[in-house]
Amino acid sequence: TVIRAAILIQNWYRFTMARLEMRRRYSLSIFQSIEYADEQDQLQVCNLQFFLYKQLCYPQRTEVAQTKWVCGYVVDEGLCLREFEKKIDVPDSYYGPRLSFPLTLADANALLHAFRNEQLLHARYVLQLLCETRRVLKEMPNITHLSTSYSKEITVCGDLHGNLDDLLLIFYKNGLPSEQNCYVFNGDFVDRGKNSMEILIILFAFLLIYPNDLHLNRGNHEDYIMNLRYGFTKEVSKKYKDHGKQILCLLRDVFSWLPLATIIDSKVLILHGGISDTTDLDFLNALERNKVRDHIHGGVILFSLKNLAVQMLRSNFCSLQILDILWSDPRSQNGCTPNKCRGGGCYFGPDVTAKLFERYNLKMLIRSHEFKPEGYEISHNGKVITIFSASNYYEEGSNRGAYIKLNPELIPRFVQYRVSKHTRRQNLRERVGTIESSALQSLREKIYAHRSELTSAFAQYDPNGTGKISVNDWAAAMESVLQLELPWRMLRSHLAHMNPDGEVDFMSCFYDLKIGQPIKEVQPALVETLCRYRKDLEIIFNVIDKDHSGLISLEEFGQTWKLFASHLGIDVYDESLDKLVLSIDYNKDGHIDFNEFLEAFHVVHRLEKKVN
Repeated sequence: TVIRAAILIQNWYRFTMARLEMRRRYSLSIFQSIEYADEQDQLQVCNLQFFLYKQLCYPQRTEVAQTKWVCGYVVDEGLCLREFEKKIDVPDSYYGPRLSFPLTLADANALLHAFRNEQLLHARYVLQLLCETRRVLKEMPNITHLSTSYSKEITVCGDLHGNLDDLLLIFYKNGLPSEQNCYVFNGDFVDRGKNSMEILIILFAFLLIYPNDLHLNRGNHEDYIMNLRYGFTKEVSKKYKDHGKQILCLLRDVFSWLPLATIIDSKVLILHGGISDTTDLDFLNALERNKVRDHIHGGVILFSLKNLAVQMLRSNFCSLQILDILWSDPRSQNGCTPNKCRGGGCYFGPDVTAKLFERYNLKMLIRSHEFKPEGYEISHNGKVITIFSASNYYEEGSNRGAYIKLNPELIPRFVQYRVSKHTRRQNLRERVGTIESSALQSLREKIYAHRSELTSAFAQYDPNGTGKISVNDWAAAMESVLQLELPWRMLRSHLAHMNPDGEVDFMSCFYDLKIGQPIKEVQPALVETLCRYRKDLEIIFNVIDKDHSGLISLEEFGQTWKLFASHLGIDVYDESLDKLVLSIDYNKDGHIDFNEFLEAFHVVHRLEKKVN
């Protein structure tokens, strides 16, 4: 009897754990599928962004010696530390770190202490730090070569995405950068998280103190357009209202000078995304990386306009090379195919890896760029390692972060961690429930943003207009429109009602969703359009808003909307839009706060419960 009871308990436990793991996995799949779909949405409007970007940021002008125009702002190549001291006062009321150059370890420790206590570094010191960082980066090659003979181990970190707590935990566990403790940070320092600026300041400070022992590779998020979409621009503008524009413009120049890759002992290649069947390390090492000013998702790359026509053929090859190393992902299948999930870069198989290794006598590729539940993943028969250092990336408790330690034998050792503020007080069931709830909320918002298309797809399976279709037809319609490759049949119980006869009430997908601030003047089609393209419109509005005030004129809004709607083939009545814009102009001064405008079109959830 005791044995039988033990077996029953064991079977129940295994069944419970399997269900929890299933829920965790499909929740993470939802997050990742929506993330990649969001990148594809950006691809759809990137050509319009490129057009506006050229019109607004690069009007015809006379070149000035030793200066570069960066998004409407002149960045002086000759800026020095003393000039910022003269131009920007630091008041006596400022109690944060006061930096003096050249920096010392004491300065870096002061920054760490200040950021732990949520203090800001004064704008003068930020600008001075960026100027010094640019000066040092300009002296570095495109591909940095390191040797373990000078350091017993080299630590490689992946994406941080503005999660300061992860960086602080890495330094706590692994020690601060020093001559005896070498680090490589493999891109994507910014966006998504709320402390991207602090991470950059810390990394740049240690780079200036230990330029031979802390190394930075560029990621796909060290990019002006990506920063507009994924939060870094807004973070800087909010934290540094008076000097935000100057900081952002200088940062864009700094990003253009970040090295592209690192090679350890001539055997281990470290770069952010991946490779392709055309990757040429010799070419990458020789190109002028700062001329590739910003790469826009999906293959649109902005180069210095000088001599653009003459350099077009070379630039196109440049663009593909840069896109591949910043955007590509490994796959288990042989070959090299376009990365349709992201819309940029490629999928590269084991044969592509083997070919590159044979050509350059390599033995390992370390890359980042992809969320991994355990913080790392090994693929291509141990030749490719993905390292991801941002824990809790999608939601509290969603994943671990990790870093790699490489010894002189180049044997990787993985260190995992999770920054934990709340999850220790939750059991496994509660943690999975939190992740699942957040994932389903994001999915419902995606569903609502495609309401018209989904309704049409459902109707094709309902010729008699009953409002009900089979589960298989419902799942097929969902996938045909959203193309997220999710287990729709499994998710049905969370998204739509099923009648006793086993058919799905397909309009119930939208029952528990509504727009945050309904406005009578807005026709339903316009509501859905604004909801769906909020992020893309925010990018375009930010390009127009040169002073980062958050305000644009009604005329500018109207012109931008017409370009946007024409580009995407959106049919919306001008009268409806005019009424909407006038209603948003609360003080009738001819300007609108576009952040408030877009906030009016986010999806809110009336209920949070599982449907039958």
